[in-house]
Amino acid sequence: MSVQTEGTDTAGEPAVRKARVPAPPRGEDRTSGSPAGRRAVAAPYLLLLPALLATLILLGWPLVKNGMLSFQNLNPRQLIQHLTEWNGVDNYKEVLAGSDFWKVVERSLLFTAANVVLIMVFGTLIGLLLARLGKKMRLTLLIGLVLAWAMPVIAATTVYQWLFAQRYGVVNWVLDKLGWHSMADHNWLATQFSTFAVITLLIVWMSIPFVAINLYAATTTIPKELYEAASLDGAGAWQSFTSVTLPFLRPFLYSTTFLEVIWVFKAFAQVFAMNAGGPDRLTETLPVYAYVEGVGNQHFGVGAAISFLTILVLLVMTSYYLRMVLKQEEDEL
Repeated sequence: MSVQTEGTDTAGEPAVRKARVPAPPRGEDRTSGSPAGRRAVAAPYLLLLPALLATLILLGWPLVKNGMLSFQNLNPRQLIQHLTEWNGVDNYKEVLAGSDFWKVVERSLLFTAANVVLIMVFGTLIGLLLARLGKKMRLTLLIGLVLAWAMPVIAATTVYQWLFAQRYGVVNWVLDKLGWHSMADHNWLATQFSTFAVITLLIVWMSIPFVAINLYAATTTIPKELYEAASLDGAGAWQSFTSVTLPFLRPFLYSTTFLEVIWVFKAFAQVFAMNAGGPDRLTETLPVYAYVEGVGNQHFGVGAAISFLTILVLLVMTSYYLRMVLKQEEDEL
């Protein structure tokens, strides 16, 4: 009796047919159906849950409450009598119909643009300088940058008020000694331009360390072989910078500019503590304008509406930079 086999190998012995195990679909985890797999998938979301709850409680609820106030007629009378008077969009109409709001918007945009340009230019130059200095000089400069960065905002503003004081300020004394005797009793906070000049100097001085230190950290990630290859190709210092350094630093420059626009635009303490938006409210930016109208003039509903419009203006300003950052991340993926 003969036995028929399905196949034989080259040695004449029966071949063993191996069962094929179907591969799991692409993109599906083999353990996703098991309890351990489900826990692994849910772990990142559970880790993010405390931060999301803190954000909703500390930022979300005040934002909702502020939005509700912007649709109310809330003045001292309503606060004392605990009244809630809804007036729809009247607060927004009052703000948008007035010319003061649009003047403050234009002033805030120009103020932000001037500060961000100065911060990025000087911060980038100092960051590149850090990359070329020796260890001792780099450490000395880093300590100075960190001290300037760590100084509290109000303390730094007070120091600048002393420096530019009219009678006993160091700046006026130095200018007088150098021959500009008319500057001996100069009031730097008397005009719009000079007040903004002092505030800009303060904000730029406080912001440069962030840009410079982070830029220096970014330069340490550039491979040295690229500079060696560029030098072998005959590239000079400027060509090495444009062909090697700048492409590596471009994502950093985009993201840092985005952050500086937000930080400068919402600067409140420096502007208000320096001269309370004076003289004649000519140095009020949108955050200061919202505070003065809301808390100073006790028109809390109007102040809430201005603060919401401030957020919208900031979103419009940063949308271009945000698109560039997101596009850069997509290109890297």
